Amino acid sequence: MPGPKRKTTKTPTPAAKSGASAKARPRPRGAAKPSAAAPKRSANTTQIAALDTLDGNAVQSRPKTPATGAGRRRALAPGADTASRRKYVYCIIRSAEPVEFESIGIGAEPALVHTVHFKDLAAVVSDAPEGILDPTRENVLAHQRVNETVMSQWTVIPMSFGTVFKTSEDIVELLRTAYDAFSDVLEKMKDKVEFGLKVLWDRDQIIKLIESEDEDIRRLKHEISVQKGSTYFARMQYGRMIDSALQARSERFVAEISEALRAAAVASRWNKPIGDKMIMNAAFLVSRESESSFDARVKEIGTRFDNLTFKYTGPWPPYNFVNIRLKLERAQ
Repeated sequence: MPGPKRKTTKTPTPAAKSGASAKARPRPRGAAKPSAAAPKRSANTTQIAALDTLDGNAVQSRPKTPATGAGRRRALAPGADTASRRKYVYCIIRSAEPVEFESIGIGAEPALVHTVHFKDLAAVVSDAPEGILDPTRENVLAHQRVNETVMSQWTVIPMSFGTVFKTSEDIVELLRTAYDAFSDVLEKMKDKVEFGLKVLWDRDQIIKLIESEDEDIRRLKHEISVQKGSTYFARMQYGRMIDSALQARSERFVAEISEALRAAAVASRWNKPIGDKMIMNAAFLVSRESESSFDARVKEIGTRFDNLTFKYTGPWPPYNFVNIRLKLERAQ
């Protein structure tokens, strides 16, 4: 069969909402996790509780919407930053110069996206809409759209959906206090992107295949079909044999796919499969220079397994490979 094509349909996944004026909500796995309240500006208000980037072998992904354009470097006019407004933070990049990304941000009218700086680190932000930001399709798509636009030219540390700070000064304090941690992650993620791969099967079709290949299962099924009276224990035995065979078949498929992709990826992560049809839910960290070879490898693997369905998405910011936990404390 033809190999899997990279999907670009956007399917938003609600992510966490936090910051100075937002209640906690679910967030994309791997994104930087802020506290429930943004700090007042003071020394040592931000602490890194843990940092885990490439540890572990294993993955999640989301489909892609075309980006709207790259950022342009610009000089900020006095007062242009409107520092008194709440700020929505999309991601962290390394840039010493101010950058503007046009009006592609979150809000009923797309907000102007720009950067807030500390040394050579920059937070990509826009003015936050008033009130609580619900993870609606429109809001989540806007959050993802900005990250995708930025990652076309920069390495990004994606922030959780709904990360809001009271002022630009609070963001500068975050960058100052977490400078070393952010710098370390940006270096590890440099020129790398994430791809997601979900593998599904038709369970009934696989059961028929197992029955045709396993003589014991086939004989037991026949005995159940012709036996008179109660077949309870025989059916229980048949069910256990089928479940065991399905598990073994699933593990074999996943091992073969993983082994074939391992050499083309820097790292991989595994998420729990969703539903009975999904047998693999993985994300792969891939260097930009290896992107085409990874694509080709996925397509080649897809042609080998004509009884499996591959859902391949990306490239994405490295949501599954960045795990920065920030502990923000209010100044006394």
